[in-house]
Amino acid sequence: MIRSDCHLHSSFSSDSDTPMEHMVLRGIELGLTSVCMTEHLDYDYPPNEEGLDFLLDFDSYYKEYLRLKDKYQDKIELFFGIELGLMPHLDARYQKVTDSYDFDFVIGSSHLVDGMDPYEPEYFQKYDSRQGVRRYFESIYENITSCRHVDYQVYGHLDYVIRYAPDKNTFFHFADYQDILDEILIALIKSEKGIEVNTAGLKYGLGQPNPHIDILKRYRELGGSILTIGSDGHKPEHMAYDFHKLPAILKEAGFDHYTLFRKRKPYEIPILL
Repeated sequence: MIRSDCHLHSSFSSDSDTPMEHMVLRGIELGLTSVCMTEHLDYDYPPNEEGLDFLLDFDSYYKEYLRLKDKYQDKIELFFGIELGLMPHLDARYQKVTDSYDFDFVIGSSHLVDGMDPYEPEYFQKYDSRQGVRRYFESIYENITSCRHVDYQVYGHLDYVIRYAPDKNTFFHFADYQDILDEILIALIKSEKGIEVNTAGLKYGLGQPNPHIDILKRYRELGGSILTIGSDGHKPEHMAYDFHKLPAILKEAGFDHYTLFRKRKPYEIPILL
């Protein structure tokens, strides 16, 4: 019953080779009412074996977005978004980005910690599993409290680090990190920003979306209500991944709605079982 996917990447993102039109067509095929492209922008991403720079050609991206929005306007609503890889020293640069383009939706996220992506083996060579997860959460709090001028609406995949931990989430217990997670969630709520439910966690075999349901429950207990839904799909076959599992998960976490953004303004959609 969830008919909107608000975290998607195409060939405008360094880590996808899928034309945007293929993503839109797949959304139509799936019966989605809307999709939001959220192409990657990660300034200062370090050199890597894959040669990914995570920079974005804004003009080409926006031109293609407008073309497809017009072409398929009678079949699906297409939103214009971006995913920013936040770091404290990038506040002013990302503020310029969010002030310069008419985005519907901006995701703030953490991909780099101390110059390393947990996706890369070196991260968990430096840290053991528990240290690596805690350091990742600490970096999120640093980003939230430092990037005060960036107009993002939600923080994406809060426990992204779990996807790549050596033992994934078999060791994860919310209580072990509640102190720092509470600081993160309270800071987001106070700044009127939400969080994302990202089904790539299910795709990666965690048995949970990102973030873990215990984090979702705590966010709700603390008064959080802004919750967006995304697959983090980089290929058509990953769009709306396991969305059918989400209504029960969200209801268990205490939510009766999720949120969409148009022109960065929220509106709630009821969750129906």
